[in-house]
Amino acid sequence: MTLPNINAAVLFVKDVDTCVAFYRDVVGLEPTFSDDVSSAFRLGSQDFVVLALPAAVKMLTEVTIAPQSEGVRRTLLCVGVEDVDATYKELTAKGLTFIKPPVSQVWGRRTAYFADPEGNLWELYHMLPNG
Repeated sequence: MTLPNINAAVLFVKDVDTCVAFYRDVVGLEPTFSDDVSSAFRLGSQDFVVLALPAAVKMLTEVTIAPQSEGVRRTLLCVGVEDVDATYKELTAKGLTFIKPPVSQVWGRRTAYFADPEGNLWELYHMLPNG
């Protein structure tokens, strides 16, 4: 089993409105989705998302989101897989410890989260029917 590609980059930010204005107005990206805690843009074949820190904490955990040292930022890399539950079972069988096991999210994806040895965060997902 190999992970096919990275589908999205998510930045955890303190001020979503300021970041959205920057990426939209300065960088020139067109928003594809927006709610009160996030905004998404399309970058080539990838999604690029800015997500409010409190929403990131709810999605993962506060300990996971906390920077390891002053000034360090974290990124969540998202990989679309055929079946999150099957991939989760395969990787846990190989000794990978997940931060959060598979769960169906309100935004239309079934997700599971893990961190690499350096603390870089990963989301494995598949789209839910009607998602």
